[in-house]
Amino acid sequence: MLNFGNADRERNAADRSAPIVVIAPDSFKGSLDASAVAAAMAEGIKRVRPDAQVRVCPMADGGEGTLNAVAGAGARLLTIDVQGAAGAQRSAAVGLLPDGSALIESAEIVGLTDPAGTSVPVLERSTTGVGEAIRHVLDLGVTTIYLALGGSSTNDGGAGLLVALGARLLDAEGNEVRPVPAQLSRVATVDIGRLDERLRHAVLIGMSDVKSPLTGRTGATYIFGPQKGVTPEQLETTDQCLARFADAVERAFDRTAREQPGAGAAGGLGFALYMLGANLEPGGEVVARKIGLDRALQGADWLLTGEGRSDGQTLSGKAPFIAARLAQAASVPATLLSGSVDPFSLVDLNGHFHGCFSIAPGPIALEDAMQNTAAYLANQAEQLARLMLA
Repeated sequence: MLNFGNADRERNAADRSAPIVVIAPDSFKGSLDASAVAAAMAEGIKRVRPDAQVRVCPMADGGEGTLNAVAGAGARLLTIDVQGAAGAQRSAAVGLLPDGSALIESAEIVGLTDPAGTSVPVLERSTTGVGEAIRHVLDLGVTTIYLALGGSSTNDGGAGLLVALGARLLDAEGNEVRPVPAQLSRVATVDIGRLDERLRHAVLIGMSDVKSPLTGRTGATYIFGPQKGVTPEQLETTDQCLARFADAVERAFDRTAREQPGAGAAGGLGFALYMLGANLEPGGEVVARKIGLDRALQGADWLLTGEGRSDGQTLSGKAPFIAARLAQAASVPATLLSGSVDPFSLVDLNGHFHGCFSIAPGPIALEDAMQNTAAYLANQAEQLARLMLA
């Protein structure tokens, strides 16, 4: 049960009248990034309580925007040259964190919103650039690498990543096979004799809230393939190609992983990471840890969070749910302010938030909501502040 009880706070009596508000939203995709969402929320709160101590903690859950979230908490961004999903060279950022680890965002390299990468059919796209990014940070001496898996445009089972790290895909005659879905049915064996030796001493952590296996009706292709361009006619054959590829990979590594939760993340990148000995963690939890959200909540009076759309999936590890869970542990009330809220999910959402609200002032067109997100956010945050901080 949620608890409105007051937390033990170590504030001076002179400071007790100034509320402490933590703002920790995810991005509103297609409209505002998480930092802009947080800024709009802060504007609304300040209209009501100019004296409020606002602690801004933009969030992400392992998809697009994860790099920006950790950069705001002190990570240094480094630009490198890698292959995009279509094979052309592109510049991409990776994050070097204060604790010496690195963060690679797959959406930054093979993202679904990259027009160059998606200019070729999904069956011709590869994750080679993600593997190249791993090599780049290994060259810098980094031994702990986080990989944010959300938002990829690829469905290659991580074949490109493995090839970039030294694996060879071979057909029955010993010829090399390109690491793209259209060719994976030809893979008979996988040679890992030249796999980068530094991986033995590296710690790899995949960031994802996806629980899907690699193959099958609940796997990468059937669940996520259509949004990347896999047609209904291609679903079965593409899934079978991934299964044949997985057979060869699992023989080479002498382990199985295709049924592991999250193996189907990012079109099968999760599977390739499992093969390399990685662990998968909820992306929102990793981001919250790296930005110090638990520390920001100490002594706070209120948490305001949100995302583009909230529904039942929010409770499967999305950023607002992670933020609310940490707030509950700190006895801080958490309110959800999102672009839209599924009314049929309110019963479940209300078990974790002290109120769930949409930014829409009434029935409005989607285009209107997208163009005026910041204004609507500020207005609704102001009204919530009048209620919560009265």
